[in-house]
Amino acid sequence: MDPTPGAEAHRLPLRIYYEDTDFSGFVYHASYLRFMERGRTELLRALAGDQSEMHAEGTGLVFVVRKMTLDFLKPARMDDWIEVHTRSSALRGASMHLAQEVRRGGEVLVRADVVVACVRNGRAIRLPDGLRRALTPAGLRSV
Repeated sequence: MDPTPGAEAHRLPLRIYYEDTDFSGFVYHASYLRFMERGRTELLRALAGDQSEMHAEGTGLVFVVRKMTLDFLKPARMDDWIEVHTRSSALRGASMHLAQEVRRGGEVLVRADVVVACVRNGRAIRLPDGLRRALTPAGLRSV
């Protein structure tokens, strides 16, 4: 995760359950995708409110993952407590670039760089100004 001046990461604590693991007892790789999705959802909820309200209002605004790069560094096991850290790393016209880490204590287990596009009726649209402001901590580049 590149340090961004003034960028505060959203933190989501989670416990690892049996259903999150594979036959070896380690967290199954796809489970990390679910954990990070929850982290992104909770970041947006903290900054812009409940996403279901946007859908209910009929704005048709949705967020889709366009690109994700993952680096699996260390495994987690059942009953571990982990934290998903999510923060903005860059904003573009219709997309937000997010840096995510899954940590256990001070250890980074998984790193991800995620590009999320803002879409309406199947077409990319500019991020709403309010969300753009909320995602722009001091020092963050916004285009």
